Amino acid sequence: MKMNFLNLIDKLSKSSAYLAGFTLVGLVLLILTEIFLRSFFDISTMIADEYSGYLYLASIFLALGYAFSQDAHIRINIVTSRLSKKANKKIDILAAIITLGVLSFALYRTILFTYDSYELEMLSENVSETPLYLTQLAMPIGITIFMLVVVAFIFKGFSNDS
Repeated sequence: MKMNFLNLIDKLSKSSAYLAGFTLVGLVLLILTEIFLRSFFDISTMIADEYSGYLYLASIFLALGYAFSQDAHIRINIVTSRLSKKANKKIDILAAIITLGVLSFALYRTILFTYDSYELEMLSENVSETPLYLTQLAMPIGITIFMLVVVAFIFKGFSNDS
């Protein structure tokens, strides 16, 4: 049961990372299209700046969980490098629990933020008039996946499966 849960989180994290990669590819294609149109036809998509920001935001939030699972976040180990492996493991678990607290607050705030945009029918002030809640959904989704990966990390830490 626990392994199924951990495997599910791993697959979800990888899928989210692939989606983050696709958003970056979309961002590059959008910018290249804008450059091409401006250079050769002297016209603009009128949305490249706006949507490149949305795609960049989505890629960051969607990749957070996978980056954590791959130990790709920046770590400062001046103190922990001098400690035993067992002490490091305890510190990592404690840090993960604190991280869950911070992420819980961030999730709560991003859900409120996105919901407010939906309720108030907020649109971007640009030509596209994109509903802002659609562009903000990546934040709570990405944070939720990140939280699940942190929970899996804690489970692995307590069960010595790491």
